[in-house]
Amino acid sequence: MAEKMLKITLIKSTIGAVPKNKAVIESMGLRKLNSSVTLPDNASTRGQIRKIGHMIKVEEV
Repeated sequence: MAEKMLKITLIKSTIGAVPKNKAVIESMGLRKLNSSVTLPDNASTRGQIRKIGHMIKVEEV
């Protein structure tokens, strides 16, 4: 069975963000505003989403 994927889009700038949040965003592969990445829906990704949920938009793919 295929693994579920999540499309994550950066909707808020990292200027002035907490350094830990900036590190999480960069580790997810998000570089610029409105950039998107597709990541697997697992516990690790969900933990990252929980940390920076106010800066991103998440959709199921």
